[in-house]
Amino acid sequence: MTNQHTCCGMQEFRRALKAHGLKATSQRITVHEAMMNLGHACADDVCRYLGDCKDRITVASVYNILAGLAECGIYRSRLSSNNKMYFDVDPAPHIHLYDKVNHSYMDVTDDEFLSEIREHFRHRRFKGYKVSDVEVQIVCHPTRRK
Repeated sequence: MTNQHTCCGMQEFRRALKAHGLKATSQRITVHEAMMNLGHACADDVCRYLGDCKDRITVASVYNILAGLAECGIYRSRLSSNNKMYFDVDPAPHIHLYDKVNHSYMDVTDDEFLSEIREHFRHRRFKGYKVSDVEVQIVCHPTRRK
């Protein structure tokens, strides 16, 4: 298991924005820098992380930036069991461990398992549907009280 965030650095992020016709605004850069450190976060988490940064950004603005980046495929989004949208700085396919008590995500690296699941569903047919992707989320809870 790993909690490292293998996402694009600032140069790659700027190129990805440009490729989607988006400007590298100071707010987008600030949010991306926060997400590089957080990895998985909701808009509230990003705002808490930023605190009283020089570039005051509202929760609504942060959410709109995150949602826009997810819509473009630069980030990915996940709806947690507490009905909050969480964003993942790493858009590459990977497995998530989801803590349903603390509403947090951790990346799990198991490429072999992910490949097996993908291969299994590559041959499955669902009437009226075509499988475009497989996402794996393992739901857990802490075994010890903090």
